Amino acid sequence: MENKKEKTGYSSTGPHKVKLEKWISCAPFEELLGIKIIEAKDGYAYLTMPFTYKLAQGGGLAHGGAIVTLADTSVAMAIKSIIPLNSRFGTISLNSEFLAPVTKGILTAQAKVKILENRMIQGFSTILDENDREVMKFSAIFKLAKDVKIY
Repeated sequence: MENKKEKTGYSSTGPHKVKLEKWISCAPFEELLGIKIIEAKDGYAYLTMPFTYKLAQGGGLAHGGAIVTLADTSVAMAIKSIIPLNSRFGTISLNSEFLAPVTKGILTAQAKVKILENRMIQGFSTILDENDREVMKFSAIFKLAKDVKIY
């Protein structure tokens, strides 16, 4: 029987050791999507992502998964702006409401976070198209690791 590597053609499927350039910076997947962090401070973040051909779904619109990634990343960067360096946290639930299709341009994410109880943080992000039209509203709950202290 073939092993998975021979069957799929993938050479390295992890685990992967990722070392970010800075605490508030894009991970490899976010870089693949072209996400740029414009600003992240005091629980707010502003990010952009170009709608390139590689981010299109079969109908020629921006893929919803790419847009959700932009929103999720914007909230993560807002969280990173209020917790200590190298703290661990992760998304535990999310909701996205698509409001309009994206056919071209650069998308902008505007995120803010709110501290809840029990190491939870709620985040909100609005995604705008190049004409400042809202194309998606996003909310998520993130959980901090037990050892993380909020500034």
